[in-house]
Amino acid sequence: MRRIAILGSTGSIGHSTLKICEAYPDRFAVVTMAAGSNVETAFEQCRRWKPKVMSVAREEDAATLRARLEKAGVGGVKVLHGPAGTVEVSTHPDVDFVVSAIVGVAGLEATYEAVKAGKAIGLANKECLVAAGEMITAEARKQGKPLLPIDSEHNAVHQCMRGGRMEEVTAVWLTASGGSFRNTPKAEFDSITVEQALNHPTWKMGKRITIDSATLMNKGFEVIEACRLFNLPASKVKVIVHPQSTIHSMVEFNDGSILAQLSVTDMRLPILYALTYPERIESDLKFNVLDLKQLDFQAPDLDKFPCLRLAYEAAEAGGAKSIALNAADEVAVAAFLSGEIGFSDIPATISAVLKVTPDVHPESIKKVLECDAEARRAAAEVVAHRRGVEAR
Repeated sequence: MRRIAILGSTGSIGHSTLKICEAYPDRFAVVTMAAGSNVETAFEQCRRWKPKVMSVAREEDAATLRARLEKAGVGGVKVLHGPAGTVEVSTHPDVDFVVSAIVGVAGLEATYEAVKAGKAIGLANKECLVAAGEMITAEARKQGKPLLPIDSEHNAVHQCMRGGRMEEVTAVWLTASGGSFRNTPKAEFDSITVEQALNHPTWKMGKRITIDSATLMNKGFEVIEACRLFNLPASKVKVIVHPQSTIHSMVEFNDGSILAQLSVTDMRLPILYALTYPERIESDLKFNVLDLKQLDFQAPDLDKFPCLRLAYEAAEAGGAKSIALNAADEVAVAAFLSGEIGFSDIPATISAVLKVTPDVHPESIKKVLECDAEARRAAAEVVAHRRGVEAR
């Protein structure tokens, strides 16, 4: 029986993880959960799963949840709040596997502390590895515990790498749909609207990740994630545009062989893979090979999508540069979504922040968060300047 903590239980990965637990009750038990600010869903999850600990974002949310649970006669659930509560969820002594799915750096401390506590990790949070991948992976190696990617691309790489030894890998290929503007001329980028950028051709996702997909920054984050997870230099991690999104990733070996992973586009499959590794168990998540009609590939245009180029530069530098990349992108995307800056201002803002970011490597989560805060301040200043220039 695998005993699970879910960080981000009310999000899409959290819901998919619970579906897996529901489908295999003899294999998985939910022990603790962290739910953010969605008190209504947190209440329903407590009533259904009766975790030993449930953590929510704010103290007032915790008070509301306790009152509702008491009124409903649901006992035995310890309700906590804030970062300390999330850390307790991830490090609980009865937990042996942590699904890390809190969006952004909010889940960073809890994930790192879980690794230090010797838990196996199923990682669905890009920001953790972008901001502190060097620290997290080093600690995981020290503990001798696996970091199992739940992101579909990195999960696919993990599966393909089982076909050879690390020293035989010459390249990892991450596939990208190409986003909303794959075929849009660069000359039109300055006039791209928020509505156009949120109209992803393949996936329905949250607003930030949809914009990141449109700029190819999301794929840039995945390059950094792959470098940290698989201990590869950025030069060995390639991005290839594959509009059908049928092949999730490929791994090329030194004899010229390339292994590709194909499966249904359902997050339950990579979650199930992570939860059962190194086993594979029977599931109903089958892919019909006869549905394969056409597979197209093309190289990404780094001139048209400079965010991907900036991500490669940050991947090579590591440390504060990759922290700043994520922080500046979050600020710039929020500014674009609110109409403060244009689409082309997103990479310009990130580039400006990276130029003033020192080439240092923080050695603690506290220092990582300090670098993150400083990069956000710098990005806000750049946005304010660009907004002022446009106003004039």
